[in-house]
Amino acid sequence: MTGSIQITEAALASLIGLTAHEIPGVVGMAPANLKEGLSRVLGRANVSDGVVIGKDKDGGQYTADLYIVAAYGVSIPTVARNIIERVEHTVRNQAGIELAATRVHAVGVQRV
Repeated sequence: MTGSIQITEAALASLIGLTAHEIPGVVGMAPANLKEGLSRVLGRANVSDGVVIGKDKDGGQYTADLYIVAAYGVSIPTVARNIIERVEHTVRNQAGIELAATRVHAVGVQRV
């Protein structure tokens, strides 16, 4: 049997978004761009909100940018490290993809 498996960027973004939500200290995800912000205002939030999938400069491997809102009082660098470790592990094990880069952008802090 031969064949191939295709994982879309949307599926990858959903997997990453769900994984990020599991990390203690993450209150939620923030809109990564104007279009996403408008969708959220109109009530169409998605698990991939706050996740932007790209390609590295060679165009070969995927990159992930996560825009998070952190809980007030947590160590943002620690939360970011935990997100990076868990996301890279989950993507590698569940999708078979090595991310070239995983970047976490803390765009807000909120009391829980």
